[in-house]
Amino acid sequence: MPATHLTLICHARTAAQKLARLPRDEPLELDWQAQALSRAGEFKRSTRVLCGPELRTRQSAQLFSAEHEVQDALRDCDFGAWQGMRIKELQERQPEALQAWLMDPQVAPPGGESVAQLCKRVGQWLELMAGLPGHWLALTHPFVMRAALLQVMQAPLASFNLIDIEPLSRIDLSHAGRWRLRLDARD
Repeated sequence: MPATHLTLICHARTAAQKLARLPRDEPLELDWQAQALSRAGEFKRSTRVLCGPELRTRQSAQLFSAEHEVQDALRDCDFGAWQGMRIKELQERQPEALQAWLMDPQVAPPGGESVAQLCKRVGQWLELMAGLPGHWLALTHPFVMRAALLQVMQAPLASFNLIDIEPLSRIDLSHAGRWRLRLDARD
C-alpha cells in the first residue's frame, strides 16, 4: 500500500493571535502578496496543497503554491458567540463559561463547536486522507493541528490545551497502515 505523507502547517500570524483574541475570518498580518510563493521551494513540486476556507489559510497557502484546494474539514474551530473576543474579556465577562470550556472538551462556546466535536471532525478527515497516497500539505489552524495530534497519538481530549502551535509551525505525519508522527531534523 502506498504511503500518505501529510504536512500540517499553521497559517501565518494574524492580529487575533497577537492580541490573544479568538479569531474571525481575517487576513494575515504580513504582506502575503509580496511573499507569494516564497516558501514554494520547501516541498517537491508533486506535493498537493490543501487549506481551510478562511482568508488567513488561503493567503498562507499562497506562500507555498499558486494552486491549492479548499477543504471544509480544515476549517477552524467554530467559536460561536465568542468569535472575535479577547480571552481577557471572556475572563472578565464570562469566567465560569470560559473555565468550563477550557476544562471540559465536551463544552462548546455559545453557538459554537466543542473540542470533542472538532477532534471527531479532524479524525474523520484523517481517515479520508489515509486512503490518498502521496504528499499533501495542509494549511490550517492551531486548533485543527492540536486535534490531529491527539488523533495520531491517541491522546486523551484533556491533553488538547497542553499543546502550543506557533504561526507557520509544522507537523509531519505519515500513514502506511496507521498514522505516525514524523520528527524531521531541520538543516
